[in-house]
Amino acid sequence: MTEGRAAGAGTGGDGGPGMLGRMRIAAAQLTCAPADVPANARWLAALAARARAEGAALVVFPELALTGYETEALRLREELWVRPDDPRLDPVRASGVATVVNCATVTEDGRPAIGTLVFGRDGELITTYRKQHLFAHESDVFVAGTEDGAFTLDGVRFSLATCFDNHFPALVARGAAAGCRVHLASALYGTGDGIGELTTLYPRLAEEHGLHVLVANHVGPAGPWTGCGRSAVYAPDGTLLAEADAVSPMIVTADIG
Repeated sequence: MTEGRAAGAGTGGDGGPGMLGRMRIAAAQLTCAPADVPANARWLAALAARARAEGAALVVFPELALTGYETEALRLREELWVRPDDPRLDPVRASGVATVVNCATVTEDGRPAIGTLVFGRDGELITTYRKQHLFAHESDVFVAGTEDGAFTLDGVRFSLATCFDNHFPALVARGAAAGCRVHLASALYGTGDGIGELTTLYPRLAEEHGLHVLVANHVGPAGPWTGCGRSAVYAPDGTLLAEADAVSPMIVTADIG
């Protein structure tokens, strides 16, 4: 495991209306063990521990980080779906840092959702979110969400989205209008065209909506794709504050505020 860190300028202190106090956040990228929830939970916990050691208050993981993008396995194997109290998540909940974990979550529909579970430093569940805009064949496997996701940590309001969600600017705009100051995206962008999408969409969202934007992406094999890495944090003017490389499981951190 390697690591990276870059800090953006911040105001510090409590700030005024619309301002952030200084906070360090982390984007984590990894190569998942296919359809192996316990192994990936341990991997996430190790990355979360590294983020905590780097002074981060919060770490965000890629889309379907507990299984990899193994949609056929997720369609057939209910044991790969998780609930917030799933004991397999104990290593992540015990990491001592707030975590944003995207995975296949149990629903009342008989199919999983591409869900985000947000845990506080104490391991308690803060909120959940379900991906609203399913990409292509995902609708054959997963249930779409219907509500926006947001939470507050240390006085800072965060909005949540998953990969294709971020291609619908109205979702991000609603978060900004509701007082969110940081937008968090769990994603899977592959090599090839995905690189251009990843590196142009997220700075544009930051600039257009006046938000800090963090995107956590896969690196290496992810189901039928090869994740292109480059997890990143952007300032509200679109400036790149931190970026991971294209080949390594790692974290990057940035100070926001």
